[in-house]
Amino acid sequence: QVQVVESGGGLVQPGESLRLSCAASGVIFRLPFMGWYRQVPGKEREFVASLTNDDMTNVADSVRGRFTIARAAGLNTVDLQMNSLQPEDTAVYYCNAAGHWGSGTLVTVSS
Repeated sequence: QVQVVESGGGLVQPGESLRLSCAASGVIFRLPFMGWYRQVPGKEREFVASLTNDDMTNVADSVRGRFTIARAAGLNTVDLQMNSLQPEDTAVYYCNAAGHWGSGTLVTVSS
């Protein structure tokens, strides 16, 4: 069974950076898709960035140029590098690994 664990959330000030990490375990092959999503209370979960097993990336318009998704060490581990964070980036960030969701990690951007 695939287990997905996110890490790296926290409180930062506007303009600062943060890196989130997602690790999916329980599989012995590279998963076809890993992505990051975020959700604010009262709103729908929205797509942030994704990475396929052939390293194709996709990034939402709202974060393009500030956020980068990249494969990290480990078979199914991806990082989300977030730069120039703004208060509107505050959300719970979730990792999806081929349809399996993690429990999320909170990112708060506030002065």
